[in-house]
Amino acid sequence: MKNKQLISPQRYQIQSLLQVNTPKKKIAALIGTSVSSVYREIIRNKGKRGYTAAAAQELCDIRKERYRGNRKFTHAMERHIRDRLTEKQWSPQQIVGEAALHDIPMVSHERIYEFIRQDKTLGGELWKHTRHRLKHRKRPVGGKRVNIRNKVSIELRPPIVDAKERCGDWEIDTIIGKDGQGAILTLTERLTGFLIMEKLPMGKHALPMAKVVVKR
Repeated sequence: MKNKQLISPQRYQIQSLLQVNTPKKKIAALIGTSVSSVYREIIRNKGKRGYTAAAAQELCDIRKERYRGNRKFTHAMERHIRDRLTEKQWSPQQIVGEAALHDIPMVSHERIYEFIRQDKTLGGELWKHTRHRLKHRKRPVGGKRVNIRNKVSIELRPPIVDAKERCGDWEIDTIIGKDGQGAILTLTERLTGFLIMEKLPMGKHALPMAKVVVKR
């Protein structure tokens, strides 16, 4: 089922159905949308007193206005992107996630990748700080590849995880600090895109990182 932007009547339906403890899957079927849209709607727009349609609609309208005003790539955005790339080694997705978390005006991660490629064409070195396709990171001299025992390939994960139809499947990533000092742990819920970020003062050491994940 296609994910479409919810409208005000659907939000009032969600509010009423939640009040009688209707399962999210049934709510999705009743209002004609996907289960992921229902979860995302509730998580993004739930207040201290729970989910209310009026408040959810107001938040949606505010985001729309902000998006219309933020489509231009400003100098402030460029400075912010350069800082996160060079000083924190963040990926474009993580830059956008942090911006959304703190209501910082930002373009899409696709636009950031485009900016990085343009910078590379002009002789810039931002691409050296990126991950994924533009990743260019040298292994330390004498460094050895670490083999993880009982490692399970990402290709073997259950199909339902790739389908993003249930809440509770998380992706974990780490951002290494400058000169390998410290790190930031990111946890992203696949269905809703909800992002959690935690500082790891001791870097990527397994035990301290595991404690942070369990705590969250």
